[in-house]
Amino acid sequence: MPHTTHNIPELLAPAGGRDALIAAVVAGADAVYVGAGRFNARVSAEGFDAPTLAWSCRFAHAHGVRVYAALNIMVYEHEMAEALKLARDVLALGADALIVADLGLLRRLRAEMPEVELHLSTQAGAQSAQTVRVAAQELGCARVTVARELTLDEIEAVAATGVPIEVFCHGAICIAYSGACAFSALRRGRSAMRGDCTQPCRQSYGLEDAHGHSVATPDGAMLLCPRDYLGVGHVSELARAGVASLKIEGRMKNPDYVYNVTRIYRAALDAYAAGLPFDAERAERALGRSFNRGFTDAYLRGSSGAELMSFERSCNQGVRVGVLVARRHEAVEVAFEAPVAAGDMLEIRSTPGPDAPADVPKRWPMVPCPENAEAGERLWVRCKRRVEVGSVVHLVRSVAVLDEVRAQLDAALEGAAAEVADAADAAEMPAVLNAKAVGTDDGLEAPASETGTPDVAEVPRVAFPESAAQHDAPLVHAPAEIIMVATPDEAWRQYCDADAAPAGPREVGVFAWRMLEDRAAWDDLLGSMTVVLDEVLRADDVERCRALCTQARRVVCRNLGELELARAAGVPFDVAPPLYAANVDAIHALRALGAERVVMPDELAQPGRRALMCAAGDAPFAVLRTPSPELMVCEHCLLTAEGPCSGSCATCTRRQAEHLLVCSDGTRLPVVVDALGRTRIFDASTSDAPVEDADTALRDNTAAGGTRGER
Repeated sequence: MPHTTHNIPELLAPAGGRDALIAAVVAGADAVYVGAGRFNARVSAEGFDAPTLAWSCRFAHAHGVRVYAALNIMVYEHEMAEALKLARDVLALGADALIVADLGLLRRLRAEMPEVELHLSTQAGAQSAQTVRVAAQELGCARVTVARELTLDEIEAVAATGVPIEVFCHGAICIAYSGACAFSALRRGRSAMRGDCTQPCRQSYGLEDAHGHSVATPDGAMLLCPRDYLGVGHVSELARAGVASLKIEGRMKNPDYVYNVTRIYRAALDAYAAGLPFDAERAERALGRSFNRGFTDAYLRGSSGAELMSFERSCNQGVRVGVLVARRHEAVEVAFEAPVAAGDMLEIRSTPGPDAPADVPKRWPMVPCPENAEAGERLWVRCKRRVEVGSVVHLVRSVAVLDEVRAQLDAALEGAAAEVADAADAAEMPAVLNAKAVGTDDGLEAPASETGTPDVAEVPRVAFPESAAQHDAPLVHAPAEIIMVATPDEAWRQYCDADAAPAGPREVGVFAWRMLEDRAAWDDLLGSMTVVLDEVLRADDVERCRALCTQARRVVCRNLGELELARAAGVPFDVAPPLYAANVDAIHALRALGAERVVMPDELAQPGRRALMCAAGDAPFAVLRTPSPELMVCEHCLLTAEGPCSGSCATCTRRQAEHLLVCSDGTRLPVVVDALGRTRIFDASTSDAPVEDADTALRDNTAAGGTRGER
């Protein structure tokens, strides 16, 4: 990529609490992002009460560092007033900008606080120039955070729009496209779009064929667990691409993580700015001294196969520092390849040799290093568990990093009185800033258990308090039903059955990704059908999407960028998740952008759907009738777990066979990989009953996350 300007991106660091914010500031961040009350996507982070946020903003500003407050969850109708008040409060306390995902909240903020700086969250699914333009020109966003899955070339193309873009450069990856995952919500009753994910991607699974035979070959069962994003070797390329900000993931991480990662990326940016060489390999080793699940730059390179994944374990991988060369009773000798310090925590990765009995397990004992050692030195380390000679030794906790960040925090707090005015006047701010949603895990950052599943409630939350009047109130519009089919033959059968139906012809739809298998077979049908476009709109998807918009009778957009294409083609269009509408303002925002009908989220329980439809007045709605709802879509092909990938997704024979993802409780979830190599995982339950009328459709099955099979 050409070096057109000497652009130096902002370095944006995470701050889950006060100490992490201080660590980010002293390590060289240009800006930090924090959670605001219960309306942020990390409900389990330490967070900030009002006085602490006021103090933290003043501390950051005294060091020339900006503060962005995340209000980036899906907001329910009855919460809108509270969310708006929270936004005003955090701005009054010193936040410089707000990070938002909900389109309804964006609409209200733009109308009521036109001076506020708004950043579109990555949860909104910005993957293309089209999406970025809509966000900036029509939603009023000053900055857009783009998807992690983008390549360097795609990032450059998006930056060329002139809209300031923010890209992730380091940290945890959710295997699903951000915002396009209902796995936790529909299977466990806790929503990732509400900041309350149960981390299904960090759990163990099997992969079976239609006969129940295991087909997974990796040494490990973490089939949905990706490694951590590593961009330190691409800092100069990202800067030359024109990005406005490099973002470090990690609001659930400890201050030592924030400090170590921030200072390393600061060094990389400073070297680029000065035109000096930068040792990326050495930087990677230093980054490995903080929590990581292994590193990958696969997305930036345009890859998303098995090299993306951490199949064996979802916990901290640390960094390799040596190998076990001898053992004796309750002690092992380690030959070190990198320096270690007394008190460092070492993990011995003991894998049984080829001649070991089948019942010999893998072991990962962690032991403290007894004294300092340099690279090339050997040291005996106490270890009670039996481990194998030749085992690799990793460092998983560095006392040097912990000591350094503690010294920096102590110094910053000691000198803070002279730098920051007393924040006691903020103590009377409303308690809304301190509110927390129920839940524990954030979906990305907190390491999951090695075995089993999180202990969480199985019943989804009901989105709205429901009254008898709401339940019995008539709807202005009955939701239109779109019968989704998978093949042209199914579509023809629906039309033939509809001809004899007294109610008239049915509306028949197809998901755009299904048409990839045999595009020509759909040509005679498109002029009569509704095409539901993909959740993802990357640069390579644009022409295919544009063609469908010109040929279909109607389309359903599921990405902001698709709205631009549909309007240009003049085709009538509706909207469906991941364009979420969980409040009246979001419905109005989507209709103002041209949508005729709205499909509500699967995870919105039926009473909540009905209450919202009543509150929306004359806004029309639609329902997608499918055999089972989609749980997630990801760029990674799950079938690479069967073995090496040919790289020819369209002709891959593996895709033609039935596959099931097997959960720890035995539940089997259907898996489909499309002709582009994207994986879609579906719920196990089905709903084939027809929708008789609006009230019936919205009253049955009010428990557990809404009717399965309707969207």
